[in-house]
Amino acid sequence: MAETFDIAIVGAGITGCAIARQLARFDLSICVVEAANDIALGASKANGGLVHAGYDPAPGTVKAQVNARGCELYGTWAQELGFLFCRTGSMVLGFSDEDRAHLEKLRQNGLANGVPELAIIGPDRIHELEPRASADATCALWCPSTGYVDPFEVAIAALENAVANGVTFMRSAPVEAIEVAGGEATDRAARFTLATPAGDVHCRYLINAAGNGAADISHMAGAEEFQMVWRQGNIVVLDKEPRTLMPLYPVPTPVSKGVIVTGTVHGNTVITATAAVREPGDTQTYASDVNALLTGARKLVPDLDTRRVVRAFAGGRPVIKGTNDFFIGQSAVVPGLFQAAGIQSPGVASAPAIAERMEQVLRESGVALRERADWNPIRRAPDDFDRAPLARKEELIESDPAWGQIVCRCETVPEAEIVAAIRRRPGAVSVEGVKRRCRAGMGRCQSGFCQSRVVAILARELECDPSEVLLEDTGSWLVEGPLKGVR
Repeated sequence: MAETFDIAIVGAGITGCAIARQLARFDLSICVVEAANDIALGASKANGGLVHAGYDPAPGTVKAQVNARGCELYGTWAQELGFLFCRTGSMVLGFSDEDRAHLEKLRQNGLANGVPELAIIGPDRIHELEPRASADATCALWCPSTGYVDPFEVAIAALENAVANGVTFMRSAPVEAIEVAGGEATDRAARFTLATPAGDVHCRYLINAAGNGAADISHMAGAEEFQMVWRQGNIVVLDKEPRTLMPLYPVPTPVSKGVIVTGTVHGNTVITATAAVREPGDTQTYASDVNALLTGARKLVPDLDTRRVVRAFAGGRPVIKGTNDFFIGQSAVVPGLFQAAGIQSPGVASAPAIAERMEQVLRESGVALRERADWNPIRRAPDDFDRAPLARKEELIESDPAWGQIVCRCETVPEAEIVAAIRRRPGAVSVEGVKRRCRAGMGRCQSGFCQSRVVAILARELECDPSEVLLEDTGSWLVEGPLKGVR
């Protein structure tokens, strides 16, 4: 007989992983059910990684309630989970009196939402804070609490910590149907049965954190009917800079924060993101969108060398049609089903607070949450050879010569670091899974040198033929067979 979990969470994006980590502290059996074969393959992957401070959402919205709190929590989460987080501050640049009036509205929004230390500043202070900001900027909203993270590093770290505390992770398990039993959600028996190709999942409570698939999960469970809009965004990544840029924003529009230029935790510059409603699942990059990004970026940072582009990619924000807000709470139709849907921007910034809010919603709904005596909130970060001090590099190489065998030259990633990424729980099972965990292939050559070696290491570690190694998700094979008769 299959195990019955207290809680099943559908979706292993940053929202689902954050919720799993938050709830892992309690005496509950929890399963995270993911359609893809790895963590953060949806909206969390195609993301600029900005931890927005919370001055943008309209006061009183759910977004406003979780954005500033999420930003505040990132310092603690980064320390406990061992992911990189830079709280650099940010500026929204204005170029006219009209812009200045809009900045004042944003400042008032921020004050209402609990964002600390907001100030409107002039040109001298702008260039003191970020010398590369446009000299045409006449004013700016200065926000010291903004920062940035690697969004899939956050999701991976959160789920690793959850799994270490007993959470089960099911990958390659798209939910195909949901059966809802009668009776109260508080019964010990399973109320929900999720049918997946990896087997049925039985649970007493169900949390829908399925991103762009959230409407489908809600429909299958007989809960609220809503429609997701695919608000597609193109993003451009530039090569590393000697000094990373502070996040710089234009004055926002009603549907978007506009084209933003920001540094990253690894030293690249990212230009993010366009906002166009397109067909669901469209992850194509468009020349018009990329040109709009480059033009918008040069307005904010005129000396930005946009010839240094190493990658352009796209993804879709999970927007609920007819609202620009998050939907977090128990279903009004199906007791025991909890929704975390419509988590578009600022989803990354809000993730820790969404998890906190979900815990509170569960409590208010009568779910018994008793803290475990053996709960461990700490996840030790894996060794990053490129960033390690020389003494640590030497120590690692002494412990295993594979730490001295560099596979990815652009990011200085050795074989042992790739092996560690595969062996972690949950570990990488694809080339892109390795890339997300240790950056092998993220450099300026974009896997041109190292991909074949990563494939060989994956084949060895997963005990499969190289032809079975995937680039990303199911069906993305890289190798068809032997070349010139050599195996």
